[in-house]
Amino acid sequence: MVFFARMDFSQGNLFGYIEDLQELTIIERPVRRSLKTPEEIERLTVDEELNDIERAVYLLSSGQDIQGTSVVANLPVLMRQNPAETLRRVLPKIREVLHVAGVEMQLTAAVSFLTVLQDESVSIHTYSHSFLHIILQNLEHRDAGVSNAWLETLLAVIEALPKETIRHEILNPLVSKTQISQSLQSRLVSCKIMGKLAYKFEAHIVKREILPLVKSLCQDVEYEVRTCMCRQLEHIAQGIGTELTKTVVLPELVELARDEGSSVRLAAFETIVNLLDMFDADDRSQTVLPLVKSFCEKSFKADESILVSLSFHLGKLCNGLYGIFTPEQHLRFLEFYKKLSTLGLQQENGHNDNQLQLQTLEQEKKYISVRKNCAYNFPAMIVFVDPKNFHLELYSIFFCLCHDPEVPVRYTMAISFYEVAKLLNSGVYTIHKELVTLLQDESLEVLDALVGHLPEILELMTTNGGENSGSESKLLSIPDLIPALTTAEQRAATSLKWRTHEKLLQKYACLPHIISSDQIYYRFLHRMLTIILTNNVLPVQKAAARTLCVYLRYNRKQEQRHEVIQKLIEQLGQGKSYWNRLRFLDTCEFIMELFSKSFFCKYFFLPVLELTHDPVANVRMKLCYLLPKVKSTLKIPSDKHLLQQLELCIRKLLCQEKDKDVLTIVKRTVLELDRMDISLDAEQLEKEKQQSEGRSTNVNDKIFEKKRRDNKTSSVLAKSMTLSVSGSSSGTSAGKEDKKSKLVRSQSFSTQALHPKYSNIDKCPNKSTATGYTSSISGMGKSCMLSFTDDTFRTRSTGNSGNATFPSSSSLTTSRNSFNSADQKNNGNKESQSRKMSIKNRKSNP
Repeated sequence: MVFFARMDFSQGNLFGYIEDLQELTIIERPVRRSLKTPEEIERLTVDEELNDIERAVYLLSSGQDIQGTSVVANLPVLMRQNPAETLRRVLPKIREVLHVAGVEMQLTAAVSFLTVLQDESVSIHTYSHSFLHIILQNLEHRDAGVSNAWLETLLAVIEALPKETIRHEILNPLVSKTQISQSLQSRLVSCKIMGKLAYKFEAHIVKREILPLVKSLCQDVEYEVRTCMCRQLEHIAQGIGTELTKTVVLPELVELARDEGSSVRLAAFETIVNLLDMFDADDRSQTVLPLVKSFCEKSFKADESILVSLSFHLGKLCNGLYGIFTPEQHLRFLEFYKKLSTLGLQQENGHNDNQLQLQTLEQEKKYISVRKNCAYNFPAMIVFVDPKNFHLELYSIFFCLCHDPEVPVRYTMAISFYEVAKLLNSGVYTIHKELVTLLQDESLEVLDALVGHLPEILELMTTNGGENSGSESKLLSIPDLIPALTTAEQRAATSLKWRTHEKLLQKYACLPHIISSDQIYYRFLHRMLTIILTNNVLPVQKAAARTLCVYLRYNRKQEQRHEVIQKLIEQLGQGKSYWNRLRFLDTCEFIMELFSKSFFCKYFFLPVLELTHDPVANVRMKLCYLLPKVKSTLKIPSDKHLLQQLELCIRKLLCQEKDKDVLTIVKRTVLELDRMDISLDAEQLEKEKQQSEGRSTNVNDKIFEKKRRDNKTSSVLAKSMTLSVSGSSSGTSAGKEDKKSKLVRSQSFSTQALHPKYSNIDKCPNKSTATGYTSSISGMGKSCMLSFTDDTFRTRSTGNSGNATFPSSSSLTTSRNSFNSADQKNNGNKESQSRKMSIKNRKSNP
């Protein structure tokens, strides 16, 4: 009723609905027309009995273009399965089809031929004999994209071909392909091939057979050919060496640098910069430096096309020519860099207002690119002027670039900030204001770029922050750091870019090394807890949880520590939302990673075990996955009571769990826990051994005194025999005890976890568990008549190997009683044996 009440059926709206419906029918018509007719479907149908080779030949011969393209795309698979038949039957068909094929099939064939080469399905000799001619035939395709695709394939093939094949099949035909009578596409392809061939042959062959062709193409009538050949001169120079480069390549570059075409001049300039290391000091001072000065002078006047490239390579140029600069030239290039860094920003100083109003959009984009390149080259310019002169020469430019109105410029400065800080070293304190500025930048892209090296930057700021760089004055070196960090985090939290927020929280884990513990507690720690409780993005919550654990790790104030621990347990572990309880388990995992085992056992062991009663299956399931790590934190015998709690929780899960998935994980976890070793607390064990030895010594002393009063002559012999018998029996019992206890534990676990009779164990948990465990112990007691004290049972229950069973409290009591009774019997037997020995000694010594 509400829907009809809101609809407006007036005449105007009705006509609007009709027009919309008509538009939908127009959109739908091409879809109907694109459906295949029965005749077309019949033509697309292929006999299923044909094998792969026959099907490929059939589709290439009589199929449609899309079917032929699929065969060409599947060529590498056919070559791997049956190379001989593919070369004999399929490849000739592909060669025929490519003469009339469309762009899509041509591009697919170029990629497939390259894949066959990379897969090494056939030898390189077979490949050059079968595939190389097809590649060369399609190099000069009328479509530029297809021609470039085949060229890329050929350049990759040249890397693997032998020299003789390259000479006969590629190099010799190039002589005719580079002639002026050939097409433009043919000459462009020849330029790129020659750049590749320079690496394959020796220098004298390149000089004799390739360099004449290179000179010819450098003088071509088409500027595209000259530009292409100029960019290949870098590869040719690296192939022929320093001497030939100086005598042949450098003169060509000088001539091309004065070419009438701007693209040719740009290519020549960039090639000279890339080859700077190959020129000696004389070439740099007499040839390269005058060219660079000419480019710089013309860049603002007659040749603005080179301005962007010049700004990009300026840092490399300044450092490459540093040794030959005079002080005047050094200052001139520095001023030129400063001018480029503020290009397009003159209106801020009130200059050239009328001129700026006439600037086109293209000019503005060009100026932004120039300033961005200057930001990219800023670390190189620090090296150029020496870090000691940074504040005097470059700080004003650094300030302008960090406050540039365009995001790409500030983004580049944020990326370069760490390099700048490393170069300044002890003078890094001069740029702390710009660090704060970039942290508070309105663009999250800038913040993301800066955060990547934020820990390293802050460490440099605090360790090299001038005279007051000690731990007590960390905040004095960066006074506005804390507000900037909190502002950055809040801005990232309110945005939709959660990856930036996650990255920021991860990097904030470095703050304990930067600022004081109290500042972290009041400004950051509680914020991390709030993010865990309120944020909806799981990676962000985990990052906040780990950073919070790091903060807690470095907090030395017990009151603050206890408060945070209490909040974690109450708000996360006992929270109303199951999502918070899951995050509590994540936090506990981080605590086990960062803190000691005793710390976790003291504060978080029992709260974690309480989640076995959680009403949500996902929480119990996650807890089961965590239990092996939880058990690994225990030390025996000091954590024996915690081990008993863990065993009790496992038994309850086995008996009471109703969710099938959770129960499956519980059984799997039980087996894993059975195979685990518990670390032993050596000091505690030693103390208990000493205590037990002390108790046994007192008992033996009393017996000795009693016997001494009865018969003084046999007292010494009775004492020695008693001690020797008790020592040997205890040593034997300790060895057999470990083996028996481990066997009993393994049988108990496998029975509880896998035997079907325990599927209804929840009906009578106490009875079944007690009976099962007692029967196991009693069976072992029948087969081994050894003395067990309470202390030896404690060792047996955990085992030297660390395999722990899960007895209930009732079974534990029953087993102790049975062992105590066995002790009394064994002690009685020992005492009677010692008396018999003393009687025999009396008779033998009258």
